[in-house]
Amino acid sequence: MIKWIGLLLGLLWSQMTQAEEAWQSPEYLQLAFSEVALHNEYRPGELGVRKWLKPVKVWLVHHADEEEKHTTLTRYHLQHLAQITGHPVSFASSAAEANMIVVFSEAVQWQQDLVQVSGNPHMQPPADAVCMFGATTDAKQAFTRAWVVIPVDHAQAHRSLVSCIVEEITQAMGLPNDSERVFPSVFNDKTPEALLTGLDALLLKMLYLPAIKPGMHAAQVRPILARQLQQWQQDGTIAQAEQSVRRSPLYEMMGF
Repeated sequence: MIKWIGLLLGLLWSQMTQAEEAWQSPEYLQLAFSEVALHNEYRPGELGVRKWLKPVKVWLVHHADEEEKHTTLTRYHLQHLAQITGHPVSFASSAAEANMIVVFSEAVQWQQDLVQVSGNPHMQPPADAVCMFGATTDAKQAFTRAWVVIPVDHAQAHRSLVSCIVEEITQAMGLPNDSERVFPSVFNDKTPEALLTGLDALLLKMLYLPAIKPGMHAAQVRPILARQLQQWQQDGTIAQAEQSVRRSPLYEMMGF
């Protein structure tokens, strides 16, 4: 009897500890959304919401070895994004159909691939960058096109191949900013997260709420998210976010 009481108390304590994680509070989630969705590390000030309205169609370009491995990793991540957001995300059937291009490059031709895929002849990777993404929007701030370039050998030297696939493609969904104020998250360069966390999944779900429109700013977004976060608190979505995000083929492939 005493043993079972001890086990029960341990389970209750575990649940209470999980519920008290800082990132699970509505206030923290509002702050995190503002940080990663409404800002950009290369542009100062608050920006409007940017997201896809059209289905995302991804085309892969392989300029590095291990094409099958890179394709599988990307496929699993796209499936995960579609599952979390409820937005159509899949491979394109042709390059002409695609609106997101992912290039698996090599360090020696990284800049060349960046110039080609971005259309900017002056494009250069920042000195501290391991991989990069970019996107264009229409007048309403809806994405029309995006690209990701991953120099595979450079990323592997930094043990960041998987995190490059996960972070860059996720940022190209509309969470473009890195921030040390957001933890635990793939958007925090100071943490070792390589796969989406429960916090990241909630940010994606928040972004792809139908009521959140491209071009909205913080004052417009805040009351919508407040109502939704209250509901997610009540129905367990927030409490179960970390457990839910781990139910993906990519987590299984990486041995979690």
